[in-house]
Amino acid sequence: MTELVRPELVCPAGTPAALKSAVEAGADCVYVGFRDETNARNFPGLNFSRKELEEGIALAHDHGAKVLVAINTFPRAGRPDLWHQAVADSARLKADAVILADIGLLAHAAHHHPDLRLHLSVQAAASNPDSIRFYAERFGVKRVVLPRVLTVQEIATVNAAIAPVETEVFVFGGLCVMAEGRCALSSYATGQSPNMNGVCSPASHVRYEERAGGITSQLAGFTINKFGEGEPAGYPTLCKGRFIANGKTSYLFEEPTSLNTLAMLPELIKAGITAFKIEGRQRGRAYVAAVVQAFRQGVDAVMAGRPMPDIDLDRITEGGRQTTGAYERTWR
Repeated sequence: MTELVRPELVCPAGTPAALKSAVEAGADCVYVGFRDETNARNFPGLNFSRKELEEGIALAHDHGAKVLVAINTFPRAGRPDLWHQAVADSARLKADAVILADIGLLAHAAHHHPDLRLHLSVQAAASNPDSIRFYAERFGVKRVVLPRVLTVQEIATVNAAIAPVETEVFVFGGLCVMAEGRCALSSYATGQSPNMNGVCSPASHVRYEERAGGITSQLAGFTINKFGEGEPAGYPTLCKGRFIANGKTSYLFEEPTSLNTLAMLPELIKAGITAFKIEGRQRGRAYVAAVVQAFRQGVDAVMAGRPMPDIDLDRITEGGRQTTGAYERTWR
């Protein structure tokens, strides 16, 4: 019987306070971003200055945790300086790895910072052994974050083919209906998109209006959803809006729901995954602490051969609904 390898728990931190909560809750790694367009969660009030990152790395290392810096947007043509500086500062501040998506930026990092550990962002959408081996052989990538489109068996097959390259998969948090990191929907309404500007549905374009019978949410003047009295008003993103088509009102793209794989941890660990990633750098300290604690308990239980604990995360899932996504896909 193959011995199970303990996966790392990779947790989100959108602020220094969230980083502290994550490491105190049991995170093995924390992923963060700089306060600019180099990361895909470029929202006001989030992310780290260089000084904050330096202090955060020291705090994490004191707790035995690692810090990964997400530089996972695509540099503007002819203007890569901001992204190059982010890589250089990550190396200077002794980050444990950087998470990159752009081929040009990977080449730059591999050439100028050969001692800096490189992880491949999910936004690169590398989901098969050939593409993963390309990044590993050409740029020295040590770990790839897999897109959320593979079954557990498919992940196990990929792992067997790419060793010793590590894999990291999402285990909790929001889902994106578009190809990982390639969403352009937001840009049609606001002129800004996640993969270029680091923002999906930027807050500056969001409006809520109270009307008879409830609240209407809008994005750049477009009505995205209507909520009845007492119904929670979700954040207006185009892919999760309710629209009228052929006289029927429905979620045309995707209903608000959260990925939750707690019950699947034994299968995911057996698949040989190196790291479990929790989504949510835009979420608060309470969310970070609750989810990290839950998955810490889950992973520890599996590794100790104990039954999985009964943990309810309904209150912090999107729309109060949960899914295992493609991991248990049956529609092949």
